[in-house]
Amino acid sequence: MPTEGLLSGPDAGPSPDDPPSAPGPSPDRPPAPRPSEEASDEASDEASAARILAAEREHLAVSRAALRAMREHAQSLSSDAAGDWVSQQILQALLDQRVAALADHSGTPLFFGRLDRSVADDLPGTVHVGRRHVHDDRSRPLVVDWRAPISRAFYQASPSDPMGVSRRRRFGYHGGELTAFEDERLDQGEVLRQSKILTEEIERPRSGPMRDIVATIQPDQDEIVRSELTRTVCVQGAPGTGKTAVGLHRAAYLLFTHREKLARSGVMIVGPNRAFLSYISSVLPALGEVKVDQTTVAGMLGDHAAPEDPAVAAVKGDARMVPVLRRALWAHIVKPAEGLLYTRGINRYRVADHEVREIVAALRGTTRYNPGRATLAQRLAHLVLVRMEQRGESPDDRVQDAVARSKPVKQLVEQVWPKLTPQQVLHRLLSDPAFLAASARDDLTPDEQAALLWTRPPKSFRSAKWSAADSALLDELGDMMERTPSLGHLVVDEAQDLSAMQLRALGRRCRTGSATVLGDLAQGTTPWSARSWTEVLHHLGFPPGDGEDGGGGAVTELTLGFRVPREVLDYAARLLPSVAPGLAAPRSLRPGAGSLSVRPAPDPAASLAEAAAQALSREGSIGVIVADARVSAASEALSGFDHRVLAPDSVEEHRLLVVPASLAKGLEYDHVIVVEPADIVEAEPRGLARLYVVLTRAVTSLTVLHARDLPPQLTG
Repeated sequence: MPTEGLLSGPDAGPSPDDPPSAPGPSPDRPPAPRPSEEASDEASDEASAARILAAEREHLAVSRAALRAMREHAQSLSSDAAGDWVSQQILQALLDQRVAALADHSGTPLFFGRLDRSVADDLPGTVHVGRRHVHDDRSRPLVVDWRAPISRAFYQASPSDPMGVSRRRRFGYHGGELTAFEDERLDQGEVLRQSKILTEEIERPRSGPMRDIVATIQPDQDEIVRSELTRTVCVQGAPGTGKTAVGLHRAAYLLFTHREKLARSGVMIVGPNRAFLSYISSVLPALGEVKVDQTTVAGMLGDHAAPEDPAVAAVKGDARMVPVLRRALWAHIVKPAEGLLYTRGINRYRVADHEVREIVAALRGTTRYNPGRATLAQRLAHLVLVRMEQRGESPDDRVQDAVARSKPVKQLVEQVWPKLTPQQVLHRLLSDPAFLAASARDDLTPDEQAALLWTRPPKSFRSAKWSAADSALLDELGDMMERTPSLGHLVVDEAQDLSAMQLRALGRRCRTGSATVLGDLAQGTTPWSARSWTEVLHHLGFPPGDGEDGGGGAVTELTLGFRVPREVLDYAARLLPSVAPGLAAPRSLRPGAGSLSVRPAPDPAASLAEAAAQALSREGSIGVIVADARVSAASEALSGFDHRVLAPDSVEEHRLLVVPASLAKGLEYDHVIVVEPADIVEAEPRGLARLYVVLTRAVTSLTVLHARDLPPQLTG
């Protein structure tokens, strides 16, 4: 942990990095102090540091008491003032959210930084920056939310642009208590070459879910976090650059800045699997945001999981399926064989067949399918009313609605524009070769059409077993029939692994909002993995540079890593020329000497048990990552240790986990043990990309055990 009383700036004592003093007096420099004077100065600095730290601890205690009072006040409020039962329920839900947002997490202090401002204005001269706003009983701010505009200087200020800040102070902490601080006098051009507090916080061993990074956000990350709501941001992030955390913190920032708007429209986090969502689940609540939904693509589109050949799934995921589906849907509309005859009492009113055809032709392609049915009924009814008026009658809107709901109109609409479900259309498309060929035209090759057809079609759409790729097709058809509701903001992680059709489905859910898209092209492991972020943004519906008021899409890149040690990252980067030749190799700020161990393992079980024992002797979480087919063998080899096997829906926390390689993406562990890389490579077509993912999950140490030859890319 940080050393207590750590200082920099004019109040700091001599640094161990400073050069030694010259042995004698110099006309340009005062004589070096005697040892007794040095000891006296050091003692004085330590006493000063102790006084400062004591004062900051007192401010923390006062702030905690104020937060407790704020929470007690929120708990004392009653929903009884609402006028009716529904209003009471809504108000009570809001009060419950407010109480939950004011929770004091004992493992972290309420503030992690302080700004001493040099600008004379209406704002406080001293600002403590923390995870949420805290005020006293006179509404004076004791802690300012890290998302507030005044807090931006904590992340962005520099000697060249101090942003009105004379001193920036960072705090080290342990178990919620302040343990150290560092000062930077920006008005005097002083800045830390390397913050020990920042470094130790980044490197601190972790167990359990992912933590927030509000205390360690870097300037380039902060620019992404604070980007405008109207702008969709796509972040290409190398391993360890914090892209996932940046996306979550952007969601928290937008909720703070656009609270009322996003409270109505909603924010959604979309992750690759439920184990990943469990891993990140604590970040937003720790920042006071307790009402943000999290889901997977499968959870959003339909949890269908019928097995399917990846080659077939790749065709279904291709954007060329959009015109195929459109033709398949609208092919169900037919020309009327006859017109409409409506009887009212002794009167008969006719609409000729050519008039019906004109209405259908005018509507087709200009509206969604289901609203088109309703509009057709209303327009037919309108023509009947015209006939009534021509006979001197005076029908009103109620008469038109009655005609639109009448049996003759319903029968004609059903004949011409039948009621459908997405499942009906897709079932016919995948069952009927002639219908598929007519819908596909030249968009799909004959071989692709043959691959799409079911070998044994289900008897009806109700008995069909749909695949994950089918989910996106059904969603596309659903949107052609009824408009999909849109959210205010969507955060999509591991987006490089999504198909074009899945991306279109996600884009529909933020078509009137924006998105934060996160991923790494080098970690694409599906046959349909993205090759460029411009393409991803296009499928989402946010082409780069489009949009009003700064809207549209923008691609940014994070290449500087903070989490993965350099020695580990450099080793994994040997695979990049094979998996993503267009990407620059990532860089890490942490040297990590001794963090990598590559060992031959003639007896894999014994070697794994030995490596696990060594890792358990150190602090932090441990992930044993193996090819999916080796999970049982790895678990058996670890039978002498308390461990768990990570499953797609796992939500439990455990220090020692056996992790299938297919689930490792997005997760991180202090110590990672990779068993038999060759097996991971051979398990799937993009096995080298999967291995790149696996090798970059380590925060402190990586151990590679192999009985077989390593992939040649790692030995070159």
